[in-house]
Amino acid sequence: MSRPMILAAPFLFLVLWSAGFAVAKLGLEHAGPFTLLALRYAIAVLVLLPLLAVLRPPIPKGRAALDIAVTGFLIQVLYFGLCYIAFRSGVSAGGVAIIVCLQPILVSLIAPRLVGESISRLRWLGLGLGLAGALTVILARSGIAAEPPLGILAAVGGLIGMTAGTLYEKRFGVSQHPVPTNLIQYAVGAAFALPLAIATEGLAADWTPELFGVLAYLIIGNSLISITLLLAMIRAGEVARVSALFYLVPPLAALFAWPLLGEAMPPLAWAGMALAAAGVTLARR
Repeated sequence: MSRPMILAAPFLFLVLWSAGFAVAKLGLEHAGPFTLLALRYAIAVLVLLPLLAVLRPPIPKGRAALDIAVTGFLIQVLYFGLCYIAFRSGVSAGGVAIIVCLQPILVSLIAPRLVGESISRLRWLGLGLGLAGALTVILARSGIAAEPPLGILAAVGGLIGMTAGTLYEKRFGVSQHPVPTNLIQYAVGAAFALPLAIATEGLAADWTPELFGVLAYLIIGNSLISITLLLAMIRAGEVARVSALFYLVPPLAALFAWPLLGEAMPPLAWAGMALAAAGVTLARR
């Protein structure tokens, strides 16, 4: 990545990734979770195949292709799939967000041994502030009620999937052309999501203009741009610094849900957003 792109990547990633939560929630009003994921991944593959034929980039082979597929499985299948199952099981958005917010802490605990990164006291302070800010936003907006155990287990599985995907990419990932990389990952996602969607939901969807808009955003904004930026940032920087960005996802997702879903931001949530931003700033220094 060029220097300007490295500087802009965290901001662009945060905006696109965070808005995706509210957009996906709109999509779930028109299709089941597996159907939405299957459509997202299958259409992404169909978009990338012509680009592969036109651009003719180097295609990863052997171990490189396997590593890309493993990262795709951990993030696209485990993380997204299990988080959607958690929502379908009745876990609140706040409940899932609190569990997923533990990802930077897990990465920072594991990274020193797995990828040889040292975590300074200043970074630990930033991670703590980031977690406190994210929890403040979540609790201020929704509170946490009694959650179904199966859904909580699914959310924990999603957390493990994203943590493992981040660390695996840092340990084994190498710079590859984004077109074949994304193609492999979304082919893996489609291979798992499509049979589940057919078996459990009949691949049924309410084909409205809103659903088409949701799919367009999820495919271009989340699937193609956000994931490419995330993997590039992991390879270019320290994995703990990149993971710290996830503390800003719940506050920003809440901010996007305000106009898109009509979910208001109480004053305490704004304070939590400022605290999370301060924590991420410290953790990325």
